[in-house]
Amino acid sequence: MSLASAERIEIAPSPAAVRPDGSPRSYTVRTLGCQMNVHDSERLSGSLDAAGYVSAEDPEQADVVVINTCAVRENAANKLYGNLGYLAGVKRGRDGMQIAVGGCLAQKDQGTILEKAPWVDVVFGTHNMGSLPALLERSRHNAEAQIEILEALEVFPSTLPTRRDSAASGWVSISVGCNNTCTFCIVPALRGKEKDRRPGDILAEVQALVDDGVIEITLLGQNVNTYGVEFGDRQAFGKLLRAMGEIAGLERVRFTSPHPAAFTDDVIAAMAETHNVMPSLHMPLQSGSDTVLKAMRRSYRSKKFLGILDDVRAQIPNAAITTDIIVGFPGETDDDFEDTMRVVEASRFSSAFTFQYSIRPGTPAATMDGQLPKAVVQERYERLMALQDRLSLEENEALIGTRAEVLVSSNEGRKDSARSRLSGRAEDNRLVHFALPDGADEPRPGDVVTVEITAAAPHFLIADEVAGVYALRRTRAGDAWDRRQAESCGVPAPAGDTAPRAVSLGLPTIRTR
Repeated sequence: MSLASAERIEIAPSPAAVRPDGSPRSYTVRTLGCQMNVHDSERLSGSLDAAGYVSAEDPEQADVVVINTCAVRENAANKLYGNLGYLAGVKRGRDGMQIAVGGCLAQKDQGTILEKAPWVDVVFGTHNMGSLPALLERSRHNAEAQIEILEALEVFPSTLPTRRDSAASGWVSISVGCNNTCTFCIVPALRGKEKDRRPGDILAEVQALVDDGVIEITLLGQNVNTYGVEFGDRQAFGKLLRAMGEIAGLERVRFTSPHPAAFTDDVIAAMAETHNVMPSLHMPLQSGSDTVLKAMRRSYRSKKFLGILDDVRAQIPNAAITTDIIVGFPGETDDDFEDTMRVVEASRFSSAFTFQYSIRPGTPAATMDGQLPKAVVQERYERLMALQDRLSLEENEALIGTRAEVLVSSNEGRKDSARSRLSGRAEDNRLVHFALPDGADEPRPGDVVTVEITAAAPHFLIADEVAGVYALRRTRAGDAWDRRQAESCGVPAPAGDTAPRAVSLGLPTIRTR
C-alpha cells in the first residue's frame, strides 16, 4: 500500500490477547522521548486494544509491558535498560508475562537489546508499529523472542488504531522522517527520509478527531514546516495552517517542531491570521554560536534565528516562544558558550529544553575531536539553566494582572489541593494552576475557564481568585470526557447526551450505534 494512502489499517483479534480462563490479557505502554513517541504510543495502545487486549488498571500488574524507546539522549537508553532490569525479576514471578521494546532505540540497537536483556519477547522498530500484536502472538506460539526491524515505513502511524490519553487534545502526524543531516542527531537514520501525508488525509483525520470531541490539535513532524517537500509545494505548511482555521469546532492548533532554516514569512502570516492557531512557537536554537551551528550542520546562523523571533513577535506580540539547546557540543569553546548565553538573553524564551551533549554512537559528532570534560559541560549547563530560569520568571511575571483562557487538563495535576487549585494550559501553552472561587462549578477536563494571573514562577503561572473574573465555558471536549467516564464506569452518559459514540481508529472514524 502507498504511504500516501489514508486507508485505515485493520488489526485482527489475536489469540495471544486471551488468558487461559478466557479473560483478556492486560497491557501497559511506557513512553520514553519526544512528542512523536507519545503519538506512536497512542497508536501502539490502539493496536493492542483492537487485537483484544485491555489497558491495565494497575500498570504494575500488566500481562504485557511495552516500552517505546528514544535514541536521541543517553539518559533515555539508560532508562530503557533500567526498566528492563527491573522487569526481569517481575517476569520471573509472573507466568505468561511478555515484554516488548519498540521505537528509535530498538530500530538502532536491534539485536543488542536481546543480548543485554534476553528476557525480552519482542523487539520492533519505528517502521512497523502495527506488527506488535502479531509479534506478541508469534513469540508466545513459538516460545522464543521475535525481532522485526523494517528499513522502510510500512504505513503512516495515523492510519493505525489509536487510544488517546486526552478527550480534548489530539496529535496528528503530517510527515515522518527527516532530510537534514545534523551531526548530533540519529533520527534520520532511524526514521528515514521525510515522507509527507496528503493534505486531504490530514484534514480528514483532524475532522474525525473534532467529531469525537477534540478541540485542540498538535501537528507533528520531525521538521514540521518542511511539509510539502515531497510534492513540491514550499508553502504547503502555511496553507495547511490556514485550512485548520476552516474546521468548525477546532479551537486550538499547535505544531512541533519547525526548523529555523525553513521557517518562512508565509508561515508567520498564517499563524497570525488564522484564528485558532495559538500564539506559541517551539523553535529549536541548539546553539547561539555560529561556529558550533556550522559544526552541527544547522543551516542557519544566530542572526537569522533572532530575525525570525523578531518577525514572529512583530505579527504575534503575545507569542510565547520555547526552544531546545545543547550545551557542550564537541569543540564548543568558552566564547562559543558565551554566544549562546547572549542569544538566549536576546531571545527571551518563555522556557527552554536544555540538554548536556552526550555521545550517540552512529552520529558524526560521536567521533569529532574536542569532546568536552563532564565538569566543563556541567558548569555551562548550570549557568544556562540559571539564566533561562531568570528569563522565564521575568516573562511570566509580566503576565500578572492579565487574563488567560485556560484549557483544563486531566493530567497536569493539582498544584495545591488545600486551595482547590486545578491546572491547564493557556492559549500560549503556559501551564496555569488556578483556584476555584467558593461555590463555583468545577470544570471538567476539556472545559475552558477564564482566570486572572495573580502570581508567577519560572515554570508555571498561578491564578488565585479575583472577584468577578472567573468564568467557566463548558465545551464539547468536556462532554467527551463525561462520556469516557460514563463508559469506563459502565453507567449511562449524562442526560440529553444523544451523540453517537466515536471510536477513534484512524481514518475514517468508525461510529457505533
